[in-house]
Amino acid sequence: MIRTLGRLALGVVFEMGEISLFGLGALRGFFVQRGRLAKLTLAIHEIGVRCLPIVATVGLFTGLVMGLQLYYTLVKFGAESALGTAVALSLIRELGPVLTALMVVGQAGSAMASELGIQRNDEQIDALQTMSIDPLGFLVGPRLVATLICFPILTAVFDLIGIFGGYLTGSVLLHLDAGVYWNRVFESVTWADVQGGYIKALVFGLLTISICAYRGFNTHRKASYPGVRGVSESATRAVVWSSVTVLAADYLITSFLL
Repeated sequence: MIRTLGRLALGVVFEMGEISLFGLGALRGFFVQRGRLAKLTLAIHEIGVRCLPIVATVGLFTGLVMGLQLYYTLVKFGAESALGTAVALSLIRELGPVLTALMVVGQAGSAMASELGIQRNDEQIDALQTMSIDPLGFLVGPRLVATLICFPILTAVFDLIGIFGGYLTGSVLLHLDAGVYWNRVFESVTWADVQGGYIKALVFGLLTISICAYRGFNTHRKASYPGVRGVSESATRAVVWSSVTVLAADYLITSFLL
């Protein structure tokens, strides 16, 4: 059993090393490509614009639920006036970056892994190499650069809409004074909290998009089955591994920031 766990751990470490080199190669390749701005614009639309509705929707319902749960918990201690503080700090420090990353993985990450897997099976990636075009810089690089732009913005949108959702529940539905709610939000949130959330968003973005792109790009090596079934397997594993990695990275980053 110990030997099996050791092999599993070594396999995970080896694969994370491969993914890191894969991401660095894609970023390096992007800056020597022609037509970088057009590719970057398409990637921003794919990762940022198309994911915005689902991120905003999940942010609103998360804020609504948090406002409800935290209000009735704080009432037991006579501290319902701290609702704004609890909602804002929970969203900005933890839930905003994590849930935003999971939503982007579910929508853009899975689609990216499938698209790259199909391009691999159709030998389009081999064709790029035949034409002396770096496939990493051409296909993956723009998406990684777009990630650095989109993830902090999407996280900020999630946080703001979530805090507004907490206001709707706490003040509009449960009649907590609106001035108290917003005053506690502005008093409690510091730049260090916002900075920590942005650091998490950037790390989560690079990790998730690198894993999804790596899985799709290497479908011919990593999938257990050829053809369409292999593409489906790559997309599924990309989502699962990205989600687990986000939660593990969240624990590590939080440990360093506290």
